[in-house]
Amino acid sequence: MSIGAFVSKDHKPSMREMLASVGPKTELWEDLARFIDENYRVKSDLAFYGKNYGWAVRYRKSGKALLSLYPGKDSFAVQIVLGETLVQKASSLTLGENVRNVLTNARPFPEGRWLFIRIGSRRDLNDVKQLLALKTQPAKRS
Repeated sequence: MSIGAFVSKDHKPSMREMLASVGPKTELWEDLARFIDENYRVKSDLAFYGKNYGWAVRYRKSGKALLSLYPGKDSFAVQIVLGETLVQKASSLTLGENVRNVLTNARPFPEGRWLFIRIGSRRDLNDVKQLLALKTQPAKRS
């Protein structure tokens, strides 16, 4: 089963299609997108990650991946990669059961642990915001 709902490379979905797919989780998706836009100076684009992952909104800072949002059917998932040092720091955070399980069970790779977090609640969303804050500091306002 794929992480995202849009798995055909030949069809690049519009933001309207993505939000329609996310359905009842649209408010959480928009909250996270707004949080990223307001706190980090990052570029976003659509990227295709293959048939097992599909299309995602990818946020990058200084050319490096910050996180990606994968629209699903009535849901969405966040992918964030944490190096082992950040995994250790994340382990000391107060995280909900869902995100704690993902963190604990993620397989380590040389570049870190790839966390795919299905966002089901505001708690999950707040946990992702905590992980994002570990990964990079918010941009300073001028």
